[in-house]
Amino acid sequence: MNKKLTYTVASFAMAAAASSVQAEELTLCWAAWDPANALTELSKDFEQKSGHKMSFEFVPWPNFADRMLNELNSGGQLCDLMIGDSQWIGGGAESGHYVKLNEFFEKNGISMDDFIPATVTGYAEWPKGTPNYYALPAFGDVVGWTYRRDWFERPELRAEFREKYGRDLEAPATLDELKDIAQFFQGRTIDGNTVYGASIYTERGSEGITMGATNALYNYGFEYQNPGNPYELEGYVNSPGAVAGLEYYKELYETGTPPGSSNWYMSENIDAYKSGQVAMQMNFAFIWPGVHADSNVGGERSGYFPNPAGPAGQYAQLGGQGISVVAYSDKQEAALEYIRWFAQPEVQARWWELGGYSALRAVVEAPDFASSQPYAQTFLDSMAIVKDFWAEPAYAELLLAMQARLHTYVVAGSGTAKEALDGVVRDWTETFEYEGKL
Repeated sequence: MNKKLTYTVASFAMAAAASSVQAEELTLCWAAWDPANALTELSKDFEQKSGHKMSFEFVPWPNFADRMLNELNSGGQLCDLMIGDSQWIGGGAESGHYVKLNEFFEKNGISMDDFIPATVTGYAEWPKGTPNYYALPAFGDVVGWTYRRDWFERPELRAEFREKYGRDLEAPATLDELKDIAQFFQGRTIDGNTVYGASIYTERGSEGITMGATNALYNYGFEYQNPGNPYELEGYVNSPGAVAGLEYYKELYETGTPPGSSNWYMSENIDAYKSGQVAMQMNFAFIWPGVHADSNVGGERSGYFPNPAGPAGQYAQLGGQGISVVAYSDKQEAALEYIRWFAQPEVQARWWELGGYSALRAVVEAPDFASSQPYAQTFLDSMAIVKDFWAEPAYAELLLAMQARLHTYVVAGSGTAKEALDGVVRDWTETFEYEGKL
């Protein structure tokens, strides 16, 4: 483990803490997905050492934001601990939903320097770029790609691809290469089945198409605002590069994805990949343990690669979450015990072993981490290039506006990319004016 860590098991003293705090039943709220099952297993150690009992409220992703934001906005006491999405941190802080953790961190020797910097910025701090913390990085996640290595290695396909494109059929390093590969597999017959290039995010109702298209937009030059002048949008959101990036995403959708994939997000992409419909899959990294273990596509049959570079650089959409203590809980002392326990290096190492994506540097920078799983190096490479959506308190309004504009252009085929992004600028400007930011 990293010798720079400022806290140790010895200093943790869970037993001593438990003796001074009445045994409680804590409820942790999160999304219903595979990592939640891993956290349930991990938390048995906390129950044993603390004397507290853990209950869990896991809500399917399509309903997670509505359910939990309603809970927070109403001051509800269902949740003592909340693993909220990264975009919630601004609202959680400014609305008083989350307990500020600075004093707790300092008292217990927990340093944000011990976590992957992108996860601290993305999951823990508000305002961004300031040392004000309302969460502990809990689950590192990022959009990356899975591919059918067994298909890519077939001699006849490799020969045909080399003749057509003048290079080997390998995991793509650029977005142009990715599009070529998707088009190469589109409509091809493999083992008697018609297959397609890639499954990508196109879902409109929550966040899907935004979480997908940004992986092209960022790499073509899209910026959320003028880096030197906050909330100045014109020429950044709708720059010529951003327009080209959105045009790229539409072309990829039209020429390299399965028919009927007009409203796909995480689960649909997983299903398409595991059932052998596509050569490549865009998805958050949390799916990789399940892919590796799958009886149809697991083991050496699949490979992993970071979101490829574009003309303006190489970036990937950040996912993941931090864990916060809910301000309306009447069990905050016990909830803080859970945070202290969860931050331990040994617990974080076990978290990774169970399928959770630790953000602790002592875990991910360990010498054997990159070789610990076939996707571990891709996770590291991807977390080094992340960007995230707005974390403003008004993030939901900003997100729904972008969802509608992108889906109307990419999937419905209405208007131009420039018109779509100009529309985003107008929508966001109106929101920021209402919020008093402009």
